[in-house]
Parts: sequence; structure tokens; C-alpha cells
Amino acid sequence: RLGVAQLSGGPGKIVQRDDIPGLLGHNDLVVRDGSLVVAGAQRQFGQVHPVGNVVRALSDPLARRGVGFRLGQRRFVSSFDEVMEILALPPVTPVPGSQPWMLGVANVRGTLLPVVDLKQFLEGDRTVVHEGQRMLIVRQSGGNVAVLIDELFGQRTFNDSHRADAAGENDGRYGHFVSQSYRLADTSWGVFSMSTLTRTPEFRQATL
Repeated sequence: RLGVAQLSGGPGKIVQRDDIPGLLGHNDLVVRDGSLVVAGAQRQFGQVHPVGNVVRALSDPLARRGVGFRLGQRRFVSSFDEVMEILALPPVTPVPGSQPWMLGVANVRGTLLPVVDLKQFLEGDRTVVHEGQRMLIVRQSGGNVAVLIDELFGQRTFNDSHRADAAGENDGRYGHFVSQSYRLADTSWGVFSMSTLTRTPEFRQATL
């Protein structure tokens, strides 16, 4: 359900992710134990709402939610169960002898995380890094991994009436990770399985 969300308190206030429809953040959004950690002002349906406002939406018991993002010309959504954090790309230190799509390692709060150019892994084309570039911190056995994306769209919500043919989102190498799709307002969103990605032997073998 979407229900009613009451965003109160200052930066770092934890609110239930199920209560925040269509959330797009200017600052970092952190998914922890089924919650989003909200920092600073947030953007709701194209308008800025400082923390403390009340967000209301129609109830939908069949809603499915995830993080929307873009790779090249394709739009995808991944489950909140797979994406732990959404962060701005920090400085990355290259790792000698690694695959071209392995950008290097980044220090995230004292922990070194491998950073992967997801589009380059899937298509062979390197992502053009720009200011404010985002990366998704994804769960992986043996240690989490950061994947670089082209653009972040924030939370996206779908239900069964939005189901569509996945053709176009699951061609080529994408077919291993996209098994279904939703269509909303003339835009197709492929459901990208980060858990399948992190179990793929090629992805786990980042060294040459």
C-alpha cells in the first residue's frame, strides 16, 4: 500500500519506505532494514518538500516498489531488498589487473567497496561520468558492491495492471537479469535482478 507518510524530524530521520510514494531525493537515500533514511529536502512528484511535510497518496494493496534508474536508453527498477544505499560517486582508486568494467575501489565510511560500471559490463560501452553521478550499493555475499548508473529516478511503484512484455528490455546480455517489465505512462521499466547479477560468475571475477 502507499498510505500516508508523515516525514518528521531533521536529516537522518528514518521513515518506512512503504509510506513514501514516488520519492526522489536531492541527497543520499539509504535503505536499511526495510526503511529509507531521509537526509535533507526531498522531491515528491516534481515539487520540493522539506522534511516535516505530510505526503498523501491513494492506497494500492497490490503495489510493487523499487529503485528506478537508467542505463543508456533503458530504464530499470530493482527491489529495495537488493539495493542497500544510493550514494553520489566518491573518488575511485583504480585496481591494476582488473576488468575494464571494474572502475576500482571507493572508500565508503571506512569500508572499501568495488565500483563496477554496470553499463560497460552489460554493453561494453563505458559510462561518461558527470557531476552528481549516483551509484547503487548492492548486497553481495562476501561483501557489498557498488554499481554505477547513468541516472537515478528514485522510487517507482507498479501493480499488475502495468505488466508488459519484457521484449526490448531483456535482449542481449540484459536477458540474463531482466525477466519481466512494467509499462507506465508510455515508459517501459524492466525489472533488473541485482541478486542474479551478483551471483553471475563473470561479474564476481573482476580480475583479468
